[in-house]
Amino acid sequence: MQNHHIALTVNDEATEVAFAPYKTLLEVLREDLNLCGTKHGCELGECGACAVLLDGQPVLSCLVLGVECEGRSVTTVEGLARDGRLHPLQETFADLGAAQCGYCTPGFLVTAKALLDEHAHPTRDQIREALSGNLCRCTGYQQIFEAVEKAIGDRSPERLAIRESPDGASLSNEHARSAGLSGERHQ
Repeated sequence: MQNHHIALTVNDEATEVAFAPYKTLLEVLREDLNLCGTKHGCELGECGACAVLLDGQPVLSCLVLGVECEGRSVTTVEGLARDGRLHPLQETFADLGAAQCGYCTPGFLVTAKALLDEHAHPTRDQIREALSGNLCRCTGYQQIFEAVEKAIGDRSPERLAIRESPDGASLSNEHARSAGLSGERHQ
């Protein structure tokens, strides 16, 4: 079988990739682009662990064929941070303990980002509805909802400033890495 070649934008970078035409977007991201923040979960579209943003909308990457992404824009958990700064959602998830094992966290983060991009001040019910397709077996969801609510107020330019440790590293980035919020754990 011959590989299929496509051009797309991944995490705001123009990308070209070749892969077997039967591969899902999830497989292309993890196996061909080495972006392992997006997780293999149920591979049936039921758990939300593989959620990414496709043209700004949350999709389950296990249900999208890679060939369908020609010319499109994909955002994974690795693309949430900007200029070395975590997205406010990543910070609040770390600060409030919304990530336990971290496996489901990337899907929650990108889905919550899509919600906040669409609704600047969603209600708890809107948050609950938006995240209803994401399953977590560790937290019980309360901390996740609270982290999204806290991020609503944490998107101001002042709040986005990096807090630095004595060695110059961002404290919030270190915390996020240890909690699995930056896409660097559970490959």
